[in-house]
Amino acid sequence: MTDHSKPVHFLLVEDDEDHADLVARAMREHRVGNTMSRVADGEAALDYLYQRGGHAKASRPDVVLLDLNLPKLGGQEVLSTLKSDPELSAIPVVVLTTSEADADRVKAYASRANSYVVKPLDFQQFHDMVRQLGMYWSIWNRPPA
Repeated sequence: MTDHSKPVHFLLVEDDEDHADLVARAMREHRVGNTMSRVADGEAALDYLYQRGGHAKASRPDVVLLDLNLPKLGGQEVLSTLKSDPELSAIPVVVLTTSEADADRVKAYASRANSYVVKPLDFQQFHDMVRQLGMYWSIWNRPPA
């Protein structure tokens, strides 16, 4: 049985400062997300997940919010690496992207993304979407033990 009183730790992998700020603000304002760490590129995401370098003491995230269009290493590569590793593959990954391309969505799900969400352009819709995402993953979802 999962302890739902335990804070959910999100890893936000997002290179756009404005989008990262919106995600953090929406989760804080609605007391959703509990804790969140952020990295700004794909290489840093893998360093965080594998606890390498400056992330040696990083907490294993409960959920990864992953942008696709990242510098250094793209989100699809991060997703494929994470989901192919038996130690990390159970971590849910929500692709959070501006890409509405069918090819990107199909490839993300083929790489075992748990969800694919297109970022709304409207500020209020973006804010509401993040709040709902955070509530789903921290309140309603039941991860494996």
